[in-house]
Amino acid sequence: MSRITSHPIVRRTLGSKVTFRFQNEQIVSHEGEMIASALFAAGYRTFGHHPKDGSPQGIFCANGQCSQCMVIADGRPVKACMTPVREGMHVVPLDGLPVLPTVDEALPVQEIETISVPVLILGGGPAGLSAAIELGGRGVHVLLVDDKDRLGGKLVLQTHRFFGSIDAVYAGTRGIDIGTRLEEEVRGLPSVDVWLKSTALSVFSDRRVGILRNDSYVLVEPEILLVATGAREKSLVFPGNTLPGVYGAGAFQTLVNRDLVRAADRLFIVGGGNVGLIAGYHALQAGIDVVGLVEALPECGGYKVHRDKLARVGVPIYTSHTVLSANGGNAVESVTIAQVDAGFAPIPGTEKSFACDTVLVAVGLDPVDEFLRAGTAYGLRTYAAGDAEEIAEASAAIFSGKIKGLEIARALGTTNDPIPDAWRTTATVLKSKPGEVLDRSAIDMHLAGSRESDDGASRSVVPVLHCTQEIPCNPCTSVCPLGLIQIDADDIRHLPRYVAADGKECIGCAKCVAICPGLAITLVDTREDPDNPLVTIPLEFGDEQVAAGDTVTVLETAGEPLANVRVVDVRSIPANDRTTLVRVRADADIAQRVAGLRVQQDWGGSPLPDAVEPIRDQDIVCRCERVTAGEIRSLIRQGVHDINEIKTRTRAGMGACGGKTCQSLILRLFREEGVPIDQVTENVHRPLFVEVPFAALAGATETVIEREEER
Repeated sequence: MSRITSHPIVRRTLGSKVTFRFQNEQIVSHEGEMIASALFAAGYRTFGHHPKDGSPQGIFCANGQCSQCMVIADGRPVKACMTPVREGMHVVPLDGLPVLPTVDEALPVQEIETISVPVLILGGGPAGLSAAIELGGRGVHVLLVDDKDRLGGKLVLQTHRFFGSIDAVYAGTRGIDIGTRLEEEVRGLPSVDVWLKSTALSVFSDRRVGILRNDSYVLVEPEILLVATGAREKSLVFPGNTLPGVYGAGAFQTLVNRDLVRAADRLFIVGGGNVGLIAGYHALQAGIDVVGLVEALPECGGYKVHRDKLARVGVPIYTSHTVLSANGGNAVESVTIAQVDAGFAPIPGTEKSFACDTVLVAVGLDPVDEFLRAGTAYGLRTYAAGDAEEIAEASAAIFSGKIKGLEIARALGTTNDPIPDAWRTTATVLKSKPGEVLDRSAIDMHLAGSRESDDGASRSVVPVLHCTQEIPCNPCTSVCPLGLIQIDADDIRHLPRYVAADGKECIGCAKCVAICPGLAITLVDTREDPDNPLVTIPLEFGDEQVAAGDTVTVLETAGEPLANVRVVDVRSIPANDRTTLVRVRADADIAQRVAGLRVQQDWGGSPLPDAVEPIRDQDIVCRCERVTAGEIRSLIRQGVHDINEIKTRTRAGMGACGGKTCQSLILRLFREEGVPIDQVTENVHRPLFVEVPFAALAGATETVIEREEER
């Protein structure tokens, strides 16, 4: 592992240097960096060992919701992904259970502070920020709480341009920049208070919300609670799924895009939805080899333009395949996959293994809705926005927050403005799933609007639109200065068309090429040489990848090679927002089919000579307590249908994550065993969302650790 010193999209200066110790090694980190990121950058992937079986433990969620990365920092057990380094800090692995300090006398306590607010928003991501803007703009007093050290939620990890509508949700702008815009708007509203590094712990029956603000415990009494806590990634059961090096896309993007840590050398992705496809592209931009991607469905479930971007840079995509195992001793060394039949069962004899050091699991999201359920159960006026309400794209979360903000303002009597029908329509459009893939040849895959010169040759410059799937997206129609790119009807899910009309023709400004989130537009210019036109291609790997005079391989939309061609020039200007425009000369018969260029060759994704055999009997379901699928299946087959009893007898769900990752997996085991879910008694949910020191709940004025250090 190492630092990323050059990135084509992220422009961030690391903080001042901070030195701390891990065991007995001096490690140089940077101010504000989390322990986990600093350890990764220093080459450490194992942070400790589980007390039950000694299995190596490392990062998994990087979001504070599990306990995989627990370490001892200055004598105190902390989550490495949520704890910033401090000068002189001493960090040691958590091997076994932490030793609790002895207490000879009671700590001084004080009354817990209670404050009242009209609106409490949990979550400072796209939904929470948008709601705060809508409310704060109307003068409503809002308290916005987030457990991170900056606002933006997952936006701070998104280096790609957003789909959707330019007017509604900043489509065509990179997620990291959208987060900055929303934060600036919120910070400019005097009626909005922001608490960072503050974790909501629970909604209680007296309609108060317990919040750990830094190390102080506060009770908040809101008139209305808005839950905008986003989503957590689903887990997946397979042998080796808890090895250091197996983790979610969010953790990977946190390390790479937020903290500029080169978190892997060779990455394999499980899951072909937008999350997995986008994370793969982010890995390539960070200089990480993507060995392959596996998807159980016959086609990737994410946007086709995301899939095509990966295919065009040579990433092998294995559809109708599943992961069998992650293999290695103390960390991932390889991954084994196999083809599946129509029932998603692995087909014997199709196993293939690939050398890699990281397996990225991106198999869907679950809403973080604990506070929504609790607030509703206790009669607190509770709303939800973004993924906490419904899993969708971040652009949809922005508009969801906007609508809920206005709904809450109406509920408080601050305004009588109705929710515009157009808002609800836009929200529905932004939440829509990818549509069918269409044949562009019937739309506009031709040099429309060309004109003939005196020698009879066709001479023009036109955009060629390579998007073939109906998704909510309109940046190209919004930036064309002459309005020549249009979408039929009033629905941005329809495919755009180039229409040369009323004597207007494309002027070759290439704004549509630069802004397209899917990198799915090229520009074909036959004005100078109709037989060998210039083709303008977008590139997001930095202008140092290619130079004028280079010979490059140009590719069709889905990645098939077309020809080797010469680069004429490379344009990288601020107006294109870190998208480089590469112009090549190509034969006229292939010019319209050119959709991209291969800047790197195959990623070394060839299978190993022999497949690594999986060990199915040891699949881990409960990561925290190391409970296997076999242990739980045995109880189910004995007639145990109460997850609470399973928890009592195996400790499944009793760990520090509070059952967040294993609950859905246990339910899946019941389904596999033929037990109807309505016959299953679900477990009693934890009263607190995350672990918290008792001293904080008691309002202690000093911690036990501080008392011990004084001694």
